[in-house]
Amino acid sequence: MNGWLRAGFVLLWLSGFAGCDDGSANDASAAALEGTRWKLAAWSASALAPADFDITADFAEGRIGGRSAVNSYGGDYAAAADGSFSTGTLAMTEMAGEPSAMRAESRYIDLLGRARRWHIYQGQLTLTAPDGGFLTFKPR
Repeated sequence: MNGWLRAGFVLLWLSGFAGCDDGSANDASAAALEGTRWKLAAWSASALAPADFDITADFAEGRIGGRSAVNSYGGDYAAAADGSFSTGTLAMTEMAGEPSAMRAESRYIDLLGRARRWHIYQGQLTLTAPDGGFLTFKPR
């Protein structure tokens, strides 16, 4: 096997491990989300601290729901073992709140709706969007 072909094979083989960190706490099973409850710990909304708001995500029977800073939300979700993730249309209550909480809620719902990948590593769930947006949750 020539050097270029061998290098291409090694790169192709390694690409199967992309995003797997060291594997010590990964859970690639889509069923890993079912029955879990999370609280937002970090996100790509730079000006707002998630700890300042009550933002949660609960996964049960193919549905996601929780608090989004001010309101409650819920809807369908899909998470596959290959790491793909999506939500359906999310329904929300329509209460008003403090301006910062309303901004946080809007940002959360936007990021959640754009999330296309999921990953559990070292006990934390991270949802990521193609543009680099992310939501990281800790168990609650």
